[in-house]
Amino acid sequence: MKNASAIVLNGGSSRRMGSDKASLPFGAETLVQRVVGVVGSVTDEVVVVGRVNATVPASTRVIADPVDGRGPLAGLLTGLDAVDARHVVLVACDLPLLVPAVVVRLLELVGDADACVPRIDGIEMPACAVYATRVREHARQQLASGDRSLRGLLDRLQVRWVSAEELRDVDPDLRSFLDCDTPEDYEAALRAAAVPRT
Repeated sequence: MKNASAIVLNGGSSRRMGSDKASLPFGAETLVQRVVGVVGSVTDEVVVVGRVNATVPASTRVIADPVDGRGPLAGLLTGLDAVDARHVVLVACDLPLLVPAVVVRLLELVGDADACVPRIDGIEMPACAVYATRVREHARQQLASGDRSLRGLLDRLQVRWVSAEELRDVDPDLRSFLDCDTPEDYEAALRAAAVPRT
């Protein structure tokens, strides 16, 4: 899907995992490498925002957050300031089962909306969503107000909500949204992908 960039969030403290989850092995790759590969296959460019020591493909830009610890909204804004595309795909680095066709579907559905966000079983997925780059000023104003949540940003935007039913044909089990927050989540993702533990 052209005229779209991807922003992969590689920040956070990984407290619940107990170690840097982005660098955890997933087959021959790390979690962040796998996610970069998926979104890179369907967008024009990938920007990784967060830790600058991430090992990623040479064509991938890695940009440090100007200020650590400000959360995913700050990461989104840093990425938006670095790209020129009309839309960005925002994805957390801990979604190793993300399906490229899900990314394409979100880009197809965004239309004229400010954002296109899955809502799975009543749970909103703002860190696996598409945003129009024009929302950067909304994000900047919100951060300046002290609100660092992606959910708060969505309250300011025209959002195209995407139901599970609109994605099941390309991801029947909706594995794209299984994040690796804890060691148990990570082990479950390895089993789901039939990837041996290394």
